[in-house]
Amino acid sequence: MMYVSWRKSLTEYLHSCYFQGQVYYSLHVLHEDIDNPDQRISQDVERFCRQLSSMASKLIISPFTLAYYTYQCFHSTGWLGPVSIFGYFIIGTIVNKILMSPIVSKLVQQEKLEGDFRFKHMQIRVNAETVAFYRAGRVEHMRTDRRLQSLLQTQRELMCKELWLYIGINTFDYLGSILSYVVIAIPIFSGVYSDLSPTELIALVSKNAFVSIYLIGCFSQLIDLSSTITDVAGYTHRIGELQETLLSLGRKKNDNYSEAKASWDLDNSHSGEDPVPRDTAFLLERVTLSVPSSGKQLIKDLSLRISQGNSVMIVGNTGTGKTSLLRALGGLWESTRGSIKMLTCFGPRGVVFLPQRPFFTDGSLREQVIYPLKEIYPASGSADDERIVRFLELVGLTDLLARAGGLDEPVDWNWCDILSPGEMQRLSFARLFYLQPKYAVLDEATSALTEDVEHELYHVCLQLGMTLISVGHRASLEKVHWGGSTPCCGGKTRGR
Repeated sequence: MMYVSWRKSLTEYLHSCYFQGQVYYSLHVLHEDIDNPDQRISQDVERFCRQLSSMASKLIISPFTLAYYTYQCFHSTGWLGPVSIFGYFIIGTIVNKILMSPIVSKLVQQEKLEGDFRFKHMQIRVNAETVAFYRAGRVEHMRTDRRLQSLLQTQRELMCKELWLYIGINTFDYLGSILSYVVIAIPIFSGVYSDLSPTELIALVSKNAFVSIYLIGCFSQLIDLSSTITDVAGYTHRIGELQETLLSLGRKKNDNYSEAKASWDLDNSHSGEDPVPRDTAFLLERVTLSVPSSGKQLIKDLSLRISQGNSVMIVGNTGTGKTSLLRALGGLWESTRGSIKMLTCFGPRGVVFLPQRPFFTDGSLREQVIYPLKEIYPASGSADDERIVRFLELVGLTDLLARAGGLDEPVDWNWCDILSPGEMQRLSFARLFYLQPKYAVLDEATSALTEDVEHELYHVCLQLGMTLISVGHRASLEKVHWGGSTPCCGGKTRGR
């Protein structure tokens, strides 16, 4: 029960830090110095709590048993017995501490390689079709085996280091049983009990042997925990490292949010300056943007205001910073210089982003359409069902309702596996229609669809009153986004 309770508390705490703001994005994309965060949360926490709970009963009971049998041993053998046993325990602890030190770092390395090996198999599972088209099974086989060999080599090295620890533990146990008789023998041969009859001496030896052996046994149990302690120490290092990074990223996100909000309040209240109109979604002032990992400059001194009713199209060659600009608008990337203010909230009636690669969570068809809402909006019922069905018809996915068995039927498949790229983009537009935001940010959201379908979907967006901020290469999009053009991030922005 302690294991279950501790795992629940620790995992929920890490989840609260992990999902705060966009910390999970920063951890996976911008800060890759922490390996396998998913493994640390799901597996390392589980093993840490299990090992710690297995130690708990012995650690809780030991102080009471040690105190009681130390008194009994002193009463039976005098001060020599307890002092000898405590000294033996201290020596054993020091020796085991020396043997434990190299094991912890090797265990941390092994867990990293375990995560890398699991990630490789997950990579094959997610991209199985692409690998099959490339006929790359032999290459991936070789690369997967290479990760396995690296993992096994580290496990062999870990076992060799653990061998000496196990030798130390067992040696301590065996010598401890000898020490218990030495402790009894000293007062007997020194003549302390010379006045006792053989029968009384036998009874005394039996009683004293039990007390001494039990006291040494209590210490032996603590020494035997050495191997468990090394595991706990390794998992503690990995979980603690993750926690420190999550807290650091969380504080950084909160500070940036506070600064942006404070500057926005100041801009509106400053006397002598015109306040920003309420229908403005994004306000960029002399923004310079660089790639976080390499520092490559993508955008320089860009000033832009995106207001309701003025759709914007961003075009340009690959690698010129089109998607990076959207990342900055969404608060995922920070600008090198200048300020980026988002003046409209995310979600329904606000701003919704449709990224290049649509994401579909686990759950029913209804949950895919209403995502990322946690609850059905505005309410569950026939009216909401009719809206969803109508939007599925508009995007050409009426057959998906039958395949899923209804809006609320539980499914056991991965939506990204059963849907084609075109179907995923259609379903993401059904989600967009359902949320019906004021502003829709579309990052090549129709790249897998025909121009006719693309035109129909964009037309519905405009009918629903959305202002579009689009990234695309097709000339057909200019029919939706028309007007003059000004240079932007190596390409052009075109506004209506």
